[in-house]
Amino acid sequence: MRHVTAAIALCVLAACHPLAEKPTVDHGWIRLAAVSGRPAAAYFTMHGGQQDDALLSVSTPIANKVELHESMKTGGDDGAPMMMTMKAIRQVAVPAGETVKFAPGGRHAMLFDVSPKIQAGDTAPLTLHFASGTNVQVSAKVIAAGDPAPKG
Repeated sequence: MRHVTAAIALCVLAACHPLAEKPTVDHGWIRLAAVSGRPAAAYFTMHGGQQDDALLSVSTPIANKVELHESMKTGGDDGAPMMMTMKAIRQVAVPAGETVKFAPGGRHAMLFDVSPKIQAGDTAPLTLHFASGTNVQVSAKVIAAGDPAPKG
């Protein structure tokens, strides 16, 4: 009887918070470059759907080119200086039901040749393209280089 009660409780909870069929994206934001002409960086949070998927690319009408990147700390071993490096990545796994964040100091989308018309306080669309063929658009708040990251 105890197992039946637990199973019913799980079913009820699942019905209250059903897993989206496809990936969803929220908390999009873009940090403009400190120096005009340099790349901006876009950040967001992805939530996996019912099946494993992978982010392949991001596009936006405000930039001529977007690349997925990952920042990493290197060095610090045996007295070597600690440094941050960055490398381009081909795709990012988005496991079913999991949350994957693009955040400062980690994964991000580099936006090259950003339109000079884009200013802090604007919003801009980001479209995320997944291996499943799903495309998800999120509205990203644009902030200046020195501004704190938006909450959320």
